[in-house]
Amino acid sequence: MTTKKVFESMDGNQAAAYTSYAFTEVAGIYPITPSSPMPEFVDQWAANGMKNLFGMPVKVVEMQSEAGAAGTVHGSLVAGALTTTYTASQGLLLKVPNMYKIAGELLPGVMHVAARSIAAHALSIFGDHQDIYAARMTGWCMLASGSVQEVMDLGGVAHLAAIKTSLPFLHFFDGFRTSHEVNKIEVMDYSVYERLLDKEAVKAFRKRALNSANPKTMGTAQNDDVYFQAKEVQEKYYLPVADVVNDYMKEISKVTGRDYAPFTYYGDPLAEKVIIAMGSVTDTIREVVDNLNLMDNKVGLLSVHLYRPFSEKYFFQAMPKTVKAIAVLDRTKEPGAGGEPLYLDVKSLYYGQENQPKIVGGRYGLSSKDTTPNQILAVFKNIDGEFKDHFTIGIVDDVLNSSLDATENIDTLDKATTELLFFGLGSDGTVGAVKNISKIIGDYTDLYGQAYASYDSKKSGGVTRMHLRFGKNPIRSTYLVNNPHFVSCSQESYLTRFDLIRGIRKGGTFLLSTTRDIKDIEEFLPNEVKKILAKQQAKLYIIHAYELAKEIGEVKLVSTIMQSAFFKLNPQIMSFETAQEAMKSFAKKSFLRKGEDIVKMNYEAVDRGGDALEEVTVKPEWVNLEVKNEVDETRPDFVKNIADVVNSIKGYDLPVSAFLGIEDGQIPNGTTMYEKRGVAEEVSTWISENCIQCNQCAFACPHACIRPILATEEEVNNAPVESTWVDARGKGLEGLKYRIQISVLDCTGCMVCVNTCPAKTKALHMTPLTENVDRQEHVLADYLYNEVPAKDGLLDKNTYKNAVFAQPYFEFSGACAGCGETPYVRFLTQLFGKRMVVANATGCSSIYGASFPAAPYTVDKDGRGPAWANSLFEDNAEYGFGMRIAHKTIRDRMQNIIINENGAFKGELKDLLNEWVEVREDGDKTLELAGKIIPLLEKETSQAAIDLF
Repeated sequence: MTTKKVFESMDGNQAAAYTSYAFTEVAGIYPITPSSPMPEFVDQWAANGMKNLFGMPVKVVEMQSEAGAAGTVHGSLVAGALTTTYTASQGLLLKVPNMYKIAGELLPGVMHVAARSIAAHALSIFGDHQDIYAARMTGWCMLASGSVQEVMDLGGVAHLAAIKTSLPFLHFFDGFRTSHEVNKIEVMDYSVYERLLDKEAVKAFRKRALNSANPKTMGTAQNDDVYFQAKEVQEKYYLPVADVVNDYMKEISKVTGRDYAPFTYYGDPLAEKVIIAMGSVTDTIREVVDNLNLMDNKVGLLSVHLYRPFSEKYFFQAMPKTVKAIAVLDRTKEPGAGGEPLYLDVKSLYYGQENQPKIVGGRYGLSSKDTTPNQILAVFKNIDGEFKDHFTIGIVDDVLNSSLDATENIDTLDKATTELLFFGLGSDGTVGAVKNISKIIGDYTDLYGQAYASYDSKKSGGVTRMHLRFGKNPIRSTYLVNNPHFVSCSQESYLTRFDLIRGIRKGGTFLLSTTRDIKDIEEFLPNEVKKILAKQQAKLYIIHAYELAKEIGEVKLVSTIMQSAFFKLNPQIMSFETAQEAMKSFAKKSFLRKGEDIVKMNYEAVDRGGDALEEVTVKPEWVNLEVKNEVDETRPDFVKNIADVVNSIKGYDLPVSAFLGIEDGQIPNGTTMYEKRGVAEEVSTWISENCIQCNQCAFACPHACIRPILATEEEVNNAPVESTWVDARGKGLEGLKYRIQISVLDCTGCMVCVNTCPAKTKALHMTPLTENVDRQEHVLADYLYNEVPAKDGLLDKNTYKNAVFAQPYFEFSGACAGCGETPYVRFLTQLFGKRMVVANATGCSSIYGASFPAAPYTVDKDGRGPAWANSLFEDNAEYGFGMRIAHKTIRDRMQNIIINENGAFKGELKDLLNEWVEVREDGDKTLELAGKIIPLLEKETSQAAIDLF
């Protein structure tokens, strides 16, 4: 019996969730980026009554931690329920203790992992293989998928083989590159799983279950006399695993027509040069292999699917006998090792073999670093001559010189494929809108599609890039779009910050959402943009998406309007009429629960987005325009040499040497003040005559970009821009002027300040950013924030009104517009910023608190301010407690020196030190004393003074 092939657009997480659901009775979960969508899908389907192969919805249990989820999985398996979990990164490491137990007790649990970087010198939410390699000794069998289609095809193999072998399986795929890539794939029918499931093995597993009807004791303590032997006897369970996996892969191959095995070979059958790799990079390598073999280069790829156990039998079955040179690619770095894990595994297979090929190893793609065909070409060239071992690709290593030269270009793109690049603002709906585009094209046309989001770790307000490809053939380009046929940008401020159209193809199209009138566009566009448009003979269209969205009644509809404009400009993909119908169908499905009015607004956005386009004439003479690249030498070195580069999306090009001096992951405080992102279309503006000087707007501002200013007449007169002031009200403020100042380039347009204002007639209203920039509000803010001293010392900080006159030591973070957390963080720094040390738990507060290179915790003119550090998710209390103990210990040591070595100090210094001992628990007094003691200590040469200082 044959089943009808069903194709659907989905990402890797959904594919993994779909395959796992069939076999799962209990899911023990603790969501963690980028694996969270897997359990979310399972939970949603279970809530809707979807049934697994055993006729029941999955029982989903969300725990308090990854370790808690692992414990739940272990307990559920012991009790006889087929159990699954989903994780990534440190979450996987927190499961490791239970993983040893689950494997040791021969329990068929399955874990799906969106493989991700490990937090080391820094946290990273992006993908590589560090986490799964760290778990390779646990005894779990490990299965790798390299694409969304492979996740669908092989995810079920993990469950089938786990049940058959009575061993746990870890099925992994690349976090973000595969987990979040939307692709049009063939969906596996559950009837295939029903046919392949070993029901006798399921019965045997249940029969071993721990229950009072068949009582037994597990988890004993063994001594040196028997532990070793008991450990060794389990090896017999691993010996048949490769054959079992291979058999199931053969069955899946029969169903899908795609060839699977523990190791699969692709390329010239008589290849002399072969790359060995696993994960998403394998599709990119296939593109390069095809290109090179057209020129008779005799190259190939060996893809690893079954990584543990690592089968010599199936390895040599797949590897061409003609191979003379091998490059092994590992998506990890194992510091201090003789090589990375896969590289060492491959080398071990060739020990003692005659006519051994030359084998070198290299590292690539850490933290989702893009791996391009050019880099793969460099790897093949390396094993064609130089044979550099322990190499790197994708970076410029000018410290240890490990990197390969990847400057030679190779174009592997299918000529029938269209590439698209969308620039948006984090949380503005661009990601969702573009995924909708991908799904619409996938569902309404015969085209294959691929959608992938590339963004920084800011919660919102960061730049988002959506990379789309569509074509008549399956898309296997698992790297970013660098040469788009079409570019869309929803933020006009990006024109001066990023190289939006640097790689646009000849005859391409650029769509820009702007607030400028069409007659002003030529003057507004930077010369670099105009020059590229002219050189590439590209078309330019503008749309006033923000104004349209406001007219409709919801500014978040900008992304829907841009989505509609895209379809209007690309009729070769599908007719606009069909796209309109599809977009409205998606909108109804998404928003009907919010009411008919919301659905109607989305319909209007779809209709008007297609009609509101205006074409701007690209003048051929623009190609001769002069482009100036000016660098502000007054900016700190870290900002100028690293932060500015990273914030311009050029951090990919920074060499290794750029990080000398910050190897431990530290960055200086206060770098967000230099970002000036200008992401709001409208910003708040002060109406002086309505203001009651309550300061509630500043108290509520999530980004510290609206502040009450107290200034002397001299400070007002020295301002670089003419401005409005009123007399300050309040005892102790006589003779001072008062003003509410907005840093318009840091404002996110959230309107919290406007909505908070209690004045009968609002003292704040929203006006276009462009108007505020034209009247130099950003210049005035820079002067008032940085040159005019805060005058909070004139008042007791016994009310929030008085306290917010103080300098905020937390400003301009990448938190979501309107964030409810950050006002409290900022206010805390205004109360205690000079003496704060922060132990920060991983989560929103760690991302907006320190997303490299942005540091919103800042310093005052004396260099004092909050010291901030983050460890992990669940150790925050212990981490902070350790800091507290350390500080107390250090202060105790200081007190001992002062008391025991009192004779070493003289005069004023001695008196001040003795006073410090007396008041050491009073933070304000010790801070005051420190300012007097430190200059005196700096002059002392005694050992006691040196030890104290």
